[in-house]
Amino acid sequence: MVYVSVSYNYSPAFASPESWFKRTAGYNGAMECLSRAHTVISVTQINYEGNGEHNGVQYRFVNFGKNKTYFPRRLNNYIKGLKPDVVIIQGLHHPLQLIQLGLLLSRNTKIIAQHHAEKPFTGFKKYVQRMADRFVDAYLFASKSIGMDWVNKGNLASAQKIHEVMEVSSNFYPLKRAPAKLKTGADGEPVFLWVGRLNANKDPLNVVNVFLKFAKTNPQARLYMIYHTDELLDSIKGILDDSPVKNAVKLVGQVPHNDLLYWFNSADFFISGSHYEGSGTALCEAMSCGCVPLVTDIFSFRMITDNGKCGILYEPGNEAALLAALMQTKTFDLQEKRTRSLVYFNENLSFDAIAKKISGIVDAL
Repeated sequence: MVYVSVSYNYSPAFASPESWFKRTAGYNGAMECLSRAHTVISVTQINYEGNGEHNGVQYRFVNFGKNKTYFPRRLNNYIKGLKPDVVIIQGLHHPLQLIQLGLLLSRNTKIIAQHHAEKPFTGFKKYVQRMADRFVDAYLFASKSIGMDWVNKGNLASAQKIHEVMEVSSNFYPLKRAPAKLKTGADGEPVFLWVGRLNANKDPLNVVNVFLKFAKTNPQARLYMIYHTDELLDSIKGILDDSPVKNAVKLVGQVPHNDLLYWFNSADFFISGSHYEGSGTALCEAMSCGCVPLVTDIFSFRMITDNGKCGILYEPGNEAALLAALMQTKTFDLQEKRTRSLVYFNENLSFDAIAKKISGIVDAL
């Protein structure tokens, strides 16, 4: 079969194939696994034109006008010319472009739309999404519950098209913890790790406040915070300055992505305060290293953690629930949870697992 993956977004910040491959490593692996049995072509719009191959995937870097267009005739004709059996549209916020592609392609070509954290449109655009739905054979959501929310709000017509497939995965793997800690300098018993933006949706203020309460009776515990945006950093520093156990929280800041391999292997627990996530890249990477999740009870995290069986889920924004979850970490079998996380990752969240799910969905269409 010929699979064509396409996005209608233009990403001018990337001026070379290498920069694009690095940026999309968490997404490309599934397509690379599919390429072992199929022809896989990625049609990409960055600040570069040319063809190439990377890890089995054929890349077509094209430029049909750098500005976003609602009528991408040339791009859609280009996709048609590749004679795809399956087209995977990356993202759900281009319904008008998808309608035009659907009208152009052969009826035998299957169209799959993959969700990337977008929220359902409202107003007139909602009905355009509903119109585009008739051209789509399957939707891929990290959690089926997220997809059902789109159905319940009327943006998509049928629950039968919703499939639960993780959008991202991880290239990380387990390491021996002692060498990893030597590299990161992490100490504490246990070690908790935060990786994410310091914004309201991620809710770092609740996490820091509650962790400081936990640290008062668990003085050896440490929370390391890695972040690449710092919207609430001053507020966090203010909380720490007023706490007698402020040394329990370590503000690491930004680190190179490759170094996260060592941080995830240094930590016992990955902690999150998110109120909404389309999937959960950092959580997925943590579990690929055997780092146990202590995360919020939201749709995507339920799927990623096997409904909390790999770790602990707690209500977003609930201080008492988070404190109870932290206290619970003192009594359960950490090694059993690590093993469970690794097994579940390999069977459900790895690139191989994602590729197998996509292939199975296509075979059933």
